[in-house]
Amino acid sequence: MFNQLTAGDIVSLIKKREISACEVTNDIFKQIDRVENNVKAFLYINRENAIEQAKSIDDKIRRGEEIPILAGVALTVKDILAVRGMETTCGSKILKGFVPPYSATVVRALREAGAIIIGKANMDEFAMGSSTENSAFYATCNPWDTERVPGGSSGGSAAAVAADETHIALGTDTGGSIRQPASFCGIVGLKPTYGRVSRYGLIAYASSLDQIGPMTKDVKDAAIMMNIISGQDKKDATSANLKVPDYLNACREGLKGLKIGIPREYFIEGLDLEVKKTIEQSLKIYEKLGAEISEVSLPHTEYSLPAYYLIATAEASSNLARYDGVQYGYRAKVDGDISSLYQKTRSEGFGNEVKRRIMLGTYALSSGYYDDYYLKAQKVRTLIREDFNNVFEKCDVLITPTAPTPAFKLSEKINDPLTMYLSDIYTIPINLAGIPAISINCGYSRTNLPIGMQIIGKSFDEETIIRVAYNFEQYSDIRKQKSPINIFVAKENVE
Repeated sequence: MFNQLTAGDIVSLIKKREISACEVTNDIFKQIDRVENNVKAFLYINRENAIEQAKSIDDKIRRGEEIPILAGVALTVKDILAVRGMETTCGSKILKGFVPPYSATVVRALREAGAIIIGKANMDEFAMGSSTENSAFYATCNPWDTERVPGGSSGGSAAAVAADETHIALGTDTGGSIRQPASFCGIVGLKPTYGRVSRYGLIAYASSLDQIGPMTKDVKDAAIMMNIISGQDKKDATSANLKVPDYLNACREGLKGLKIGIPREYFIEGLDLEVKKTIEQSLKIYEKLGAEISEVSLPHTEYSLPAYYLIATAEASSNLARYDGVQYGYRAKVDGDISSLYQKTRSEGFGNEVKRRIMLGTYALSSGYYDDYYLKAQKVRTLIREDFNNVFEKCDVLITPTAPTPAFKLSEKINDPLTMYLSDIYTIPINLAGIPAISINCGYSRTNLPIGMQIIGKSFDEETIIRVAYNFEQYSDIRKQKSPINIFVAKENVE
């Protein structure tokens, strides 16, 4: 089954001419036809255009032309990233029907590298959520248990990779939205340093926090994607003018002498005991590999959640003000003046979670409250960043759980926003500090749900977290297990 292979395996077979890009693409769509009704990972499937892309690659191979690094690899794009000619909704009714005239820089780079865009992935509306239940269209299900959430907001991307509906995917991470769904779905998810990857073409939620990153089946595929999407972009003033290393070279064995810090604030009440035990077992593997492990402290961790939700919602309030029914997207039918148009369009076009965050952010920015809330949150953000700087004087990386629990059930937390927000408690500090982190699968619960381990690195040191993740992946046999979605589908078909 070509759909179960990694991107690296696919390119190797295509280069040897053992398989064709068309065979790979057709096999991916057969898998989508088998499982998509159960997973609901996609908002848009790019079937005809994808097959044309595959034929073009096969023609190049027949002519003896150079084969791109991702030739024939199936790519799924989170629906918050612009793709020219494809509807881009951000999972929201208010952008229904919007077709961008351009593609995001990362999308263009991956297409030029030979990746075939399979479709646009479902997501929480405007990336606001931790379960992909806040999509305006439908909830996505976890391939490991279709009665559970895949995480969010990049849940569609994570589920598509885990269900073998794609080889690689693009997600975005504002407070954990790559890493948390990667944890819930048992895949690899990497949030780069803020500024490492261009955000041009990313529809903004919180501009100082948003970051694009890879979601893959193994660490090597994440490294390959990072090689392609990293670097300065003149279209994005926030992208850093720094040399990009070869991340694939970081996938090498050897961790002797590496210093790993374990933040005590991440192993407190509220952490699922199975998650804690699995992380502790994973640390023993690192000790066997020669790493030195010590406990460290990040004293301002407890303030990260309130600081994040003040900063993120304030920025969202500003960014989402542009959706008014005039320029693009949904427009309500009204007989009144322009103010009535704005009000009705936004009332009908935005979902409850988006409205909740806009109101919170507008309040935090309002006269008389700015200093008490937003400004104070920014000061706390500085303290959190300093905490990380201090521990990285003693450690090379930090290791924590990615999420406090395995995937929870659909509808379990949707009506309790505060409980839902706690799902990102271990990922949010990393976004506030602007540093890189990767989530990899490190084990399973008693009910066979994946458990994610988060590896946090210094600013612009994605190389080290990739190496640390790669060594764990090579030493353990955890990644060899596959999600049981095909079993669920077969059982349902029998019934």
